[in-house]
This record gives sequence, structure tokens and C-alpha cells, in this order.
Amino acid sequence: MPEVEQPADPPEDALSRPPKELKKLAREGCWAASRALRAAAYQRLCQRVACRLVTPDALVYGDVAARLFGKHGASSHPLPDFLAGCSLPTYCLNMDGVTALKKILICIGNLFPDITYSPALPSLVALLLHYSEDEARCFENISRLIASNAPHTSYIDQSFLAHQASCMTFGDLANKHCPAAHKLIASTSENVFEVYSEWLSWLFRDLPFSYAIRVFDVFLLEGQKVLYRIALALLKQYRLLVSSAEQEGTDTKAELQVFVQNIAQHISVDKLLERAFGIRLFSRKEIWLLQMANRKALMERGITMVQGRQSFHLAVDMQSFSSSIVSAQEMRIIWSWIPERFSLFPPLLLFSTSEDGCSLQRFYSCCEGYEPTVLLLKTTEGEVCGAFLSSDWSERKKNGLTSGFFGTGECFVFTVRPEMERYEWVFIKKPELAKAMPRSRQRSPSPIPTPPLSSSPDSRSASPNLLTVPAPQRKGRLSPFLAIRHFLLPSKTASMFMSGSREGIIIGGGGGQALSLDANLLWGRTEPCETFDNPPLCQENFKVQLLEVWGFQNT
Repeated sequence: MPEVEQPADPPEDALSRPPKELKKLAREGCWAASRALRAAAYQRLCQRVACRLVTPDALVYGDVAARLFGKHGASSHPLPDFLAGCSLPTYCLNMDGVTALKKILICIGNLFPDITYSPALPSLVALLLHYSEDEARCFENISRLIASNAPHTSYIDQSFLAHQASCMTFGDLANKHCPAAHKLIASTSENVFEVYSEWLSWLFRDLPFSYAIRVFDVFLLEGQKVLYRIALALLKQYRLLVSSAEQEGTDTKAELQVFVQNIAQHISVDKLLERAFGIRLFSRKEIWLLQMANRKALMERGITMVQGRQSFHLAVDMQSFSSSIVSAQEMRIIWSWIPERFSLFPPLLLFSTSEDGCSLQRFYSCCEGYEPTVLLLKTTEGEVCGAFLSSDWSERKKNGLTSGFFGTGECFVFTVRPEMERYEWVFIKKPELAKAMPRSRQRSPSPIPTPPLSSSPDSRSASPNLLTVPAPQRKGRLSPFLAIRHFLLPSKTASMFMSGSREGIIIGGGGGQALSLDANLLWGRTEPCETFDNPPLCQENFKVQLLEVWGFQNT
């Protein structure tokens, strides 16, 4: 095994510390002080994992191994089907170690028949085997990770559906937390998802042993959430080293693999972990909800728990896509910004002023029943901007005659021309401004009214054509991820996502409106607003040349 960097001597009672201190010690590399300490830490941490009542242990392994391998060598037994097409990293194991690794995997396949796909499992077993008393103890500890039933915590994906959902979740997090890297990948790769589908392989195949084992230290304590953090840190570091010009015509997936394999040339493991834990992710529960939403979308595409791997592409067909406002390349980048569970589906034109006329009522009737939607508009000056809107426009009717704001924190606004830029909910970029809301205090926000929008850019006085800012919406269905009910917001105006009435539509609010259109869909205004922390998306007062609304073709 390669020598790992030796930290200072750990405290004698390191393994007895409270969970918060234990996390700190693991993140700082305390277990690397000695092989014995790391082995003891792994044993204790695995035994602490909450798991199903009936979970195979070392004695069961002895019985099953004797039955399977008593008369034949392990080499005569095929590896389980759930490893078909997966790599088998061995992390410096000798020949006996590799044999033990294969025996453990074969026994897992025998005792966990529900596992249908698990590409990270061989790496996890190999790393754990280095620090296990014997292969039976290694089997017992990995079985506890497999059988974990801790709420909102996952250690090991065990089906193609779960693996793909985790890849989509990583794509969502990369989209939000590494916008520069995401934009680079979207502009240079035909299929962004194909690049992100390798995220676990970066950690448990491509990283050198001395890095992978430090990742494993924190993974045992904190579960899969920390893996997202470390992979995001790798992606951020990769972006620092490349430019769009350098990436032109290259294989981004292969480039990322080479970068991770040679990570020691670019950043130390301590610095990598420091940057990873500096990323402010949402809570474990929020990430779990996003994972569940992505699983649901995959199931709608026909992917199930029991089937093998299946290839599919995210979903703007460069040949057949046609818009009067944006090119196929521009739409592909916009599509890469939206949550992964929606970008599985190809865009479907719902409304166009060139075909359906400048009627707000027609706009509503064409868009209702579709969730989410993408609004695109082109001004008479040639500027192009728009919004991703997470909720069905029919939500505006929930309070009867009293219109209100609705939507979730997945809404965002963007510009396309002259430059492509996205502006998300302010609490995505500044999560420290909000904190999780105690259940006893969960309530809907009460936005403060802001000045209305007139139907022409030259008139701001009161008239029947003014668009009145609606009162807050008190009730309504919220999507499971980034719903405002999960946050305690310091400003009631920072969650004004979308609103519609007979007088027009508003997107974003608080100190101004990110985008507002009058009842004739002819005149609009854009201003900085608190919800998205955006500058004006185009000329502040503008006339609409074209407007399109796109939905998601999920049948």
C-alpha cells in the first residue's frame, strides 16, 4: 500500500467523542495516524449504522462461504450479475486480497438478491478489506451499510434506478453549486448527463488510494451526502484549470477522468476536503426528497428497480428542435439548467404569440395542466430572456378571486442574448440567509406589495390597464424540493416566484419585478428583485416581439 500522510497524534479518546467532534476528526484525517486506529474506527462506525433487524453477520458469511467455496476455488464462481459492466478496482490488494474481495462480492450476491446494480460496491469492499480483521468481518460491516435503514440516509445504491437517480441528483447539485463548470460542460458536451453519470467513479475508481481512503473516512460517518460535496469540489477544481476554448472538441468525460486520476498534481487531499465542506448544500432531507423526485421521473421513463442498465439521452434533439426565439444550441444550454428530472423529457411548444396571438387568456388555457414550463421572450430590440417556472399556471386560481404568488425555489430567470446568464432563488447562492423552519413555525410568506406595471413603458400612473401586484397565496400544492415551507426566511419578499391574474403576469418580486407582462403580452418591464437577486434582464421597459412557452413532453 502507498504511504499516506501522517497527521499529528490523535487524542486517546478519539473514538469516544460526540458525533460532532467525531466528524471534525474524520474530516481532518485523524484516522490516518495509524493503521490500527483506522481499523478500529471503521469497525466501530459500521457497527453504529442503523440497519434492518435481520442483517447477515460474520458467522453467516462463514457458513455461506463454506457452502459456496468449500470444494472449489473462488475463480470458478462468476461474479454477481449486479456487477455486469462495472469495473473492479482493487486498491493495491495482493492476490489473496483480490480473491477475498471476489468471495465477499459473490456472497453479497447470494444473500442480497434484491441488489440489481451497484457499481461502487467493489471499491467500497476493497477499501474496507484493507482495514478489516478478516474477510468475514469485512463482509459483516459492508452488509450493515447495504442494509442501512437510517432515515434520509443512503450509503450504497443497489439498483440501476437508484444509481441513475443519484447521478441526476448530482447533476442538479452541480447545476446549482458549480454554475461555471456546468455551463462549460453544457456548451461542450452533447449529453451533460453522460458526464455526470461518472460522478461516483471519480471518487471510487479514479481517485488515488490516499485520496479515496480519506473520502471513505468521512463517508462512513456521514453517508452519501459527503460524496456529493467532494465530487462537487473536484468539479470546481477542474473548472479552474480549463477554459471553453481548451475544451472545444474534446471528450469532457475522458478529460475529467484523467484530471481526477492525476488530482495530486493539482490539489492536496486536505485542501480538497476543506473546499468540499465549504460548499453549503441543502439538508440531507432536501437532497433525499430530490433523489425521490428523480427516481419518480425515471420510473415515468420506464426504468425500474429490477432491470439492467439502459441508455437514454437528455432531450433537446438538435436536428428537429425549432423555435422562433432561440437556436437549438441555446435551448440545449437552457435545458441543462433545469432540474434533471424534467430534462429527461423533450421540449414541447405550448404557446407562441406568432401562432396563438397576444392573448393572456389564450396563454393560460394553453399552459394550464403543464408543470413546469419555460417562458422565452424576444424584445423588439433583439434581446432574449426568460424564466423557468416550477408550478402549473392553474395554481393562480387556488384562492378564488384573490390571486397570489406561488411556485418553489426551483424557479429561476435568465438571459440568452446578448449574454447567457441564469439567476436562481437568492437562497441557493446565499443559504446562510435562511435556515430550516421548525415545524411549529411553518407558514407561507407574506410579500409586501410593490408598485404596479403599466401597459406601456411611458405611463406609470394609475389606469385600468395597470397590473396589480397580487396578495400572498396562503395555501397550495408545493413541489417536494426547495418548497418555501422548509425555510425560515428573513424577508417575506424573497420568495415571490410567479403570479398571474387577468391583468398580466409577474415573475419575481421584492423591491421590483424580475419580469412582468401586461394583459396584451405586448409591453413588459424588468427590474432587480429580491427573489432572484438579478439585474434587469433586458432594457427595463420593453416591447415584446415574440413570446413562447415550452413544456415537457412526458408521454
